[in-house]
Amino acid sequence: MPQQPAASPAGAGRPRVTAAVLAGGIGARMGAPRPKQLLPLAGRAIIEHSLAAFCAAPEVDDVVVLMVADHVAEVEALVAAAGLDKVRAVLPGGATRTATSVAALRALDHLPGTDLVLLHDAVRPLVTGRVIADCVAALGTAGAVGVAVPAGDTVVEVSPGPSGAEAVRHVPPRASLRRMQTPQGFRLDVVRRAYAAALDDPDLVATDDCGVVLRYLPGEEVRIVPGDEANIKVTNPGDVEVAEALLRRRAAVG
Repeated sequence: MPQQPAASPAGAGRPRVTAAVLAGGIGARMGAPRPKQLLPLAGRAIIEHSLAAFCAAPEVDDVVVLMVADHVAEVEALVAAAGLDKVRAVLPGGATRTATSVAALRALDHLPGTDLVLLHDAVRPLVTGRVIADCVAALGTAGAVGVAVPAGDTVVEVSPGPSGAEAVRHVPPRASLRRMQTPQGFRLDVVRRAYAAALDDPDLVATDDCGVVLRYLPGEEVRIVPGDEANIKVTNPGDVEVAEALLRRRAAVG
């Protein structure tokens, strides 16, 4: 794994934290000719905003990037031009979110000393230092941490009705529902054990990393820390405009 020189070691008694920024998808729903994480947002690529947030966080020691294979060199050049000096490597991601997470965990074999890992969607460019700090702090007493915000809308469970059309089957109480964001944080040994078990399951279907821990290490608490409504995932074309508006508002309030 090509690697830039490591930053100074974490302070005595402080766990070493690596952030893995996951950018292995191409973003088909965006309808763009290139991966959405490379699209411009307020003068910088979307992924650059995400990387800058983790490089600026004092709790984070190292950053690795898992990128669409055909665009690794482009992100390496972006990292160098932006002076993102905590980024140790830009590596190819996998064909699925799960494969990209596994690739990130394997990459940490080449970063000895990592104790905690934060897994973050590259297309959540408005992640804040407060959210990053809260994740790391919670990992002082928890093995897995998810960032979440309350569900503002009523969420229903559906299935085909007698007519064949979708019909409401269950309305869970909204007070107990949360919308998950990233980063999701883990003690490295915990998430590695969870994925080791998951990869032995031929029926594995996972959309997020906390879900893997919840399913394959049922005795492990997945702690929730408060997210941020502005920490949106850029998925559709309109999301870029929303993200730009949020960045302008953030700049206006200082």
